[in-house]
Amino acid sequence: MSLPFILACLWCIAANFAGMLPSRRSHWPAAYTLIALGLPILAWLYLEDGPWFALVFLIAGMSILRWPVRFLFRWLNRTLGTKE
Repeated sequence: MSLPFILACLWCIAANFAGMLPSRRSHWPAAYTLIALGLPILAWLYLEDGPWFALVFLIAGMSILRWPVRFLFRWLNRTLGTKE
């Protein structure tokens, strides 16, 4: 296994542990940290192992961090949406 694949697996484990924390206040800072760490891992995984592994990691990350993704889509829809 390559190092980016191992780091991606460790990122998924860390994200699941961060989601199990009981405090509501620590979820958003943890999400920001996970996003900041996950994007370089995603790029490195794409470069080392190819687009399919990166796509699987992206889908896994989006399923773990579903609320930031949901808010991002809402914001994009508001800003880029057509106004009639």
